[in-house]
Amino acid sequence: QAAWCELPARVLLVLTSQRGVQMYEADGSTLVFWHALDVPEQPTAHSVFARGISAAGGRFVCVGTSSGAVLVFDVPLKGTNVILSEVLEQHREPVTDIAAEQGQAPDGAGDLVTADDSGTLCLWRTGEEFTLLGKIPGYGCTCSSVALWNGIVAAGCGDGQIRLWEAGTGQLRAQVSAHARWIYALDLAPLTGKLLSGAEDSFVHVWKLSRNPDTDDVEVQHCHAECVTDTQVCGARFCDPAGDTFAVTGYDLSEILCY
Repeated sequence: QAAWCELPARVLLVLTSQRGVQMYEADGSTLVFWHALDVPEQPTAHSVFARGISAAGGRFVCVGTSSGAVLVFDVPLKGTNVILSEVLEQHREPVTDIAAEQGQAPDGAGDLVTADDSGTLCLWRTGEEFTLLGKIPGYGCTCSSVALWNGIVAAGCGDGQIRLWEAGTGQLRAQVSAHARWIYALDLAPLTGKLLSGAEDSFVHVWKLSRNPDTDDVEVQHCHAECVTDTQVCGARFCDPAGDTFAVTGYDLSEILCY
């Protein structure tokens, strides 16, 4: 995986692989930091890899691993003195995705969510030490992608469902039968609460998340559907903070399609 991690003082390009974690300056010109993964001496049935990348808490970069551990790196304002400050060990399955709060978290809500292959979600509060606020058990299918906005956790799952939880209580607030097949990508536009989902069924959907000001209920509105013909969509991202444009790619596709 590859992701730009935007911290207040700097932007890093973070790459994960079967060997470890690399952090570059935003333009890819300078290798800032390299963290190798522990590879067991005896071959195991499971491969070793890092997956799931997110900036968090203003100065941290979090990266998930195949062992279920989440590595927390403390990034300095400048220079290469990146430190592995903490290892979060709550997941029993490989981590699939990590997301930080993209809006304004309500009081008591977590500002980081981690997901794994069993569909389990962990809600965290970042800080000098990361605090586990709660665990949401899986539904028997992988949670492949997560997003976090205004205290709402959005999770895209292997059964084609998008599930929405409260980041403070872990309460399920909405469930959408969004796709006919495995959801591979979720992205969120922080300015508007638009949610983008892409899946193996060749469809890309745009949704709008909101809270009812009178009841505080979480509401989901379907805004747009796009069929990428004969393509299993594996990547989808908004191109701007308002969610006015998005880009899509698929398996065996050498193009990025922009809408």
